[in-house]
Amino acid sequence: MGALSSPGSGRARRWLAAARPRLPLLLRRAARIALALAVAPWLLLAVAAALTKLPPELAAPEERAVSTVLLDRHGTVLRELRAGDGARARWLPLAEAGDRIQRALLAAEDRRFAVHPGVDPLAIARALGQLAAERRVVSGASTITQQLARALVPRPRTVRGKLGEMALALRIEASLSKREILEQYLNRVAFGPGLRGVEAASRFYFDKPTADLSLAEAAALASMPRGPALYDPRRGAGPLERRRNRVLDRMLAAGLAGEAEVARARAEPIALAPKGSGLGAPHLVRAVLGGALGPEAGGSGAAPLRGRASSITLTIDRGLQREIEVLAQQTVRGLSDRDVGAAAVVVLENATGEILAYVGSHDIEDAAGLGHNDGVLALRQPGSALKPFVYELAMEQLGFTAATVLPDVELSFPTADGSYAPRNYDGRFHGPVRLRDALASSYNVPAVWTAAALGPERVLARLRELGLGSLDREPSRYGVAIALGDGEVRLLDLANAYATLARGGVYLPVRAVRALALVSPAGGPVSDVAPARGARVLDAARARVIVDILADDKARIASFGEGSALDLPFPVAAKTGTSKGFRDNLAVGFTPDVTVAVWVGNFDGAPMGGVSGITGAGPLFRDAMLAAARVRPPRPFDPPDPELLAEVEVCGLSGMKPTAVCPHRRRELLPRADAASLAPCDMHEAVRVDRRNGLRAGACPGAVVEERVFERYDAELTAWARAAGRPVAPEEASPLCGPLPGGDGVPPAGARVRVAYPPDGARFVLDPSVNSQQAIRLRADVPPGVRRARFVLDGRPIEVGPPFSLDWPLVAGAHRLRVEADGASAGEEIAFSVE
Repeated sequence: MGALSSPGSGRARRWLAAARPRLPLLLRRAARIALALAVAPWLLLAVAAALTKLPPELAAPEERAVSTVLLDRHGTVLRELRAGDGARARWLPLAEAGDRIQRALLAAEDRRFAVHPGVDPLAIARALGQLAAERRVVSGASTITQQLARALVPRPRTVRGKLGEMALALRIEASLSKREILEQYLNRVAFGPGLRGVEAASRFYFDKPTADLSLAEAAALASMPRGPALYDPRRGAGPLERRRNRVLDRMLAAGLAGEAEVARARAEPIALAPKGSGLGAPHLVRAVLGGALGPEAGGSGAAPLRGRASSITLTIDRGLQREIEVLAQQTVRGLSDRDVGAAAVVVLENATGEILAYVGSHDIEDAAGLGHNDGVLALRQPGSALKPFVYELAMEQLGFTAATVLPDVELSFPTADGSYAPRNYDGRFHGPVRLRDALASSYNVPAVWTAAALGPERVLARLRELGLGSLDREPSRYGVAIALGDGEVRLLDLANAYATLARGGVYLPVRAVRALALVSPAGGPVSDVAPARGARVLDAARARVIVDILADDKARIASFGEGSALDLPFPVAAKTGTSKGFRDNLAVGFTPDVTVAVWVGNFDGAPMGGVSGITGAGPLFRDAMLAAARVRPPRPFDPPDPELLAEVEVCGLSGMKPTAVCPHRRRELLPRADAASLAPCDMHEAVRVDRRNGLRAGACPGAVVEERVFERYDAELTAWARAAGRPVAPEEASPLCGPLPGGDGVPPAGARVRVAYPPDGARFVLDPSVNSQQAIRLRADVPPGVRRARFVLDGRPIEVGPPFSLDWPLVAGAHRLRVEADGASAGEEIAFSVE
């Protein structure tokens, strides 16, 4: 009591009494100051937000940097090409994201997202209170909108930077709807190292669309923006799993998921999708994105797809692609001791022209082997692989059939630089050969002879119709050697030319893209790429005959033997090719459903160690065809259309209608019109001979005469027949019986002689460094029965007998030459020059 009545206490009571009327005023002032201090930052933020420009990425949504995802024909991801900023990114419309990821993100990052204006005052207060109490950062206060602002305009982690971020968040909220903001967030925030957007992360980690994520997977992805590197499951799933479970608990607490749903999700392990080979048809991807395959194959006009497409569904089959990649690697390793450094393979689906496999090189990372080169698009000489198209054209325009007899003898053809004398791979000449055997055994001389009969102009025009547009020089540049691949083509174009044969003569452009999504403001809807329309190039009946020849295992035994790489356990029409100097090996062929083309060689053009098409490219062709057969089960070729083709019996030597004296006969497939007009065989004759000496019987008594069957050849083949010991009828009469009726040594009716060498238009150049006499050998082809002939050189006759050749010293100037023989028609006069 004394303390309260002291003088000091009295002064206190008097002060309190005097201050009591002023307390409400002070409180009101303090409240106003506190309110002003609380409101002022928000007003300043509002002003700053009004002055802040919306980022151009939001103002112009078409300016989206997205990566390009490439899938195989079944939707399996082959590879993903990163966007310009180096990130994997795919734009996902919110409507296609599904609700699980949205619920998980709201629980993980911003439960009041639907009600705050871009900045959450309650979250800020909570964070500040936790910081004061714990003296460490316990939770963040950034809203989803603030995180989007930070992703669009990165700022330093300072007070000024934070205020700028908040101002931009307010500006975004004032310009976009909540759904638009959430869509932008889902697509622009990092969900892992090098992963921008939830769809890229979903595909990368779980190999599925975001909409197909389980709740556990959605919660795992929703956990990642908080720490993309920290929660990267490739570094260990433990941190991510703990963070995921916290997100699931928050979903339960916020009513965004039920107890049973959360319990199942917590029990689900984090299972990442296995990764593929990683390369994903790199040469094809490069060709498609760069437009190297052309507008019809690439699927989007003439412009390259790089940077314009977010998703490209290719036509290839990933399983087949990977298997053939391995086969190509094994082939190059197996032939390395024979100087083989590279291989390329392409597989087409015949019905559509779609590329099922595309291996540009055995290993794109092989720097020594120049593996970055693309052997499917490289220009290489095809060798004999062009022969089927030369013969098919001759069937159409010259009336040839599979039974037509062609000369395989020593021949010369004029060129701009002199003359060209083709040789066969085996170094031998085979005389008269039917077209079927000439093609199946790949004899060179008959093919060149056929090209000469057609003319290089017509051959080139047909090859260009088949898509071999790289043969773009003048016909004189190629000459008749075009039949042997004296030009450069792309393996892809050659494969498609063979697929045209498989389609019965209908040309169809190759196709590499089935569907694509172009980058657009709407997010790039996927659209199918319509296939191109086909056009008939080859006659259907003749094309079917060529297929029959290329699939005839027996017909190619003469050159390739039994059990070669082209003999498969199912019907295959196939052809090989080897370029000059063993620089390129090719093998191309097809079943009714797929075409396979293989190249083996060296990208720098170095020759291989004597590797031919059958020993180099052939085994890889066989393995690739077997692999393709597992994707497209093989079936027999359709039987020939009986309205177009007929199987008839022909003479085995002449290919004509067999007569009574033809000793060998065989079945042949011919167009019906050709079968109906088949002439009787004129290459066999029955001759009466004296059995005592084998000479013509003449007036011999019947007891010593017998009739024997002999072969008869025209002038072009007579020299070969004599040298080969063919059973040619004797020219002399038996001296035991008297002369032949009509005299001895009389040629048969219609016999014709011709100049065999030099060819018309040949040019010879005298070598001044040679002191000895320089000469050429003039040669004539004459039929049986001719005993004497004459070379008429520049009007001067020179008599010759068997073997009807003459060494003639070269004389400078222009010269003309023809051959004459009594009883035979003279061949055309030829001209040649000596310089």
